[in-house]
Amino acid sequence: MSALASVVPSLAVLQLGGLLAQPLGQALAVIVGVAIVVLVGRIALKIAWRLVTIAALVVGALLVLSFFGINILG
Repeated sequence: MSALASVVPSLAVLQLGGLLAQPLGQALAVIVGVAIVVLVGRIALKIAWRLVTIAALVVGALLVLSFFGINILG
């Protein structure tokens, strides 16, 4: 059964090969590719935004502590 499961996706790609030869099929492939890039970018920006927020809070806290004469960094 596992051999059949590994053959089925490759057969599906072979059947779709004719669709991707047409201009609309190529346009669809490009749009799907762009959608994947945007999705990955959204996830990366979500993580980056959290890191920037945490860094701003830490630097702000260190700045406030330095106003009171507490120097943690050295």
